[in-house]
Amino acid sequence: MAAPTKAPSTGHPNPTTHLVDPVAVAIRTRTPEDPAAIGRFAATDPAPGLDIARLPRVARVLRDRRFQFLLILPNQIVFWLVIGIGVLGTAVPGLNFATAITWYLWFALVFVMMVVVGRAWCAMCPFGGFGEWVQRHAFWRRKGTSIGLGLKMPEGVAQYGFLLSVASFLLLTWIEEFFNIAGPGNPMSTSFMVLGIVGTALLFFLLFERRTFCRYVCPLSALIGSVGAMGSVAGFRTRDRETCLACTTKDCMRGDADGYGCPWYTWPGSSDSNAACGLCSECYKACPSDNVGLFLQKPLTSVVAPTRRRADVAWSVALLFGLVVYQQFNALAPFANLDSWLNAHTHFPQYPNPIDYLGIIVAVALVMAGVGQVFTRAFAHADRVPTSGGRTFVDRVSPFRTYFLPLMYGIIPVVGADYFARQLPKFFQHVTRVPVSVGHLFGVGSTSSALYKASVIGSNGGIIAVQVGVMAVGTLAAMWTSWRVAGRDLVPVSRHGRGVQVAAVSLAALLGAATIVLYVLMNAAD
Repeated sequence: MAAPTKAPSTGHPNPTTHLVDPVAVAIRTRTPEDPAAIGRFAATDPAPGLDIARLPRVARVLRDRRFQFLLILPNQIVFWLVIGIGVLGTAVPGLNFATAITWYLWFALVFVMMVVVGRAWCAMCPFGGFGEWVQRHAFWRRKGTSIGLGLKMPEGVAQYGFLLSVASFLLLTWIEEFFNIAGPGNPMSTSFMVLGIVGTALLFFLLFERRTFCRYVCPLSALIGSVGAMGSVAGFRTRDRETCLACTTKDCMRGDADGYGCPWYTWPGSSDSNAACGLCSECYKACPSDNVGLFLQKPLTSVVAPTRRRADVAWSVALLFGLVVYQQFNALAPFANLDSWLNAHTHFPQYPNPIDYLGIIVAVALVMAGVGQVFTRAFAHADRVPTSGGRTFVDRVSPFRTYFLPLMYGIIPVVGADYFARQLPKFFQHVTRVPVSVGHLFGVGSTSSALYKASVIGSNGGIIAVQVGVMAVGTLAAMWTSWRVAGRDLVPVSRHGRGVQVAAVSLAALLGAATIVLYVLMNAAD
């Protein structure tokens, strides 16, 4: 394989709470690294954990250029089957393979993967995979040219980070609710939705460089990047920081004959969470010093450990929490009355009215911001904020951000548990229809079969008990992370010391208790 004649550009650095990554900027502009980077990425960053790439068999798999192709291929086959069968198959949702596997199984599995692993889905995603194959005009071989315009995401847009992904997720969810796609409704609607995502991804891959779509626009990116912080895979990280800082080629970002360089614009030397590592292994293949490893970590490490809290992550958590609260509230009778009243007065044709949809989501996010403001007024010193090294100095970051960001990181387990619990009624009541839908493709599945009518958990009470259990675990995890995050980030800069930890833990407990009450009131509605 020939080396590329022109090194690919690296795109945009990770968003940070208040500073641009000087090393990432240096890489992008191909100038010597800023010496300030050495202090910025000092040993205060968390230890990366267990490097499984040291295992010979794992190393061989990661070195193989077919690694990600073989991860993506099965999902690619399934999702093209979903598109085709949704259009050509039976109109009965429970018998149609497209609707059955998408809404009864896939969505629940995605949440399991993100909570346990992190961005596992991104490593095998058929949407990004198909676009990347076209962009590189190769399934796995390293080529020095690409198809498309290769544009960069404008800095003015890229600075919003995950918020673009949240916006696309909110839009897609509203479309799904409006057309009752996940009801599930007409199987053709599921096919058109999946085809729309694939087409949008392909368009971005042809217009922009690398995985711009995955990093900034994909509807699931913000959800996986934030909730996936609970996962036990830290991603690809630098083994020895000094070796990484001294490297003059930065092949992990620019690419070389063996690897493309990180498609996600994530420099392994500055990564302190798994939020933006797509687990593609390109940086591992390209590193000339064998200084990149694949690290495992304790669960919740990427929630607690980051020393550079990201504002886009915090606001994404607040908005995503607003969305799942909306989905709980819309299962209650008062919401139906409100939505009908709004539709009648705005002449909107049907549920969901965009006013109450966006209104509830934004209201919850603003309540979270209000809580951050209350913490700021109650606890903040006027002249002290934390730095990445844990020191304090004269205010260079707004006190609101100083408190709001750690608080939102602390409640990530509650938000993650809430999304998972919301998928459980469909899974428990209807997942047995998936094998029936497969059998129907071969003429042996029908609505009269016992398996079609079966449920993993048949009673509403049993489903509610599991939902409450999931939320209880998520709440306890959020209380623990809030205690740890507040203890490190907020106690040193608060007037009342340990009081801010107690308040942060109380916030997590209150939110968890509120969601539990909603699940009881919903009575296992799907």
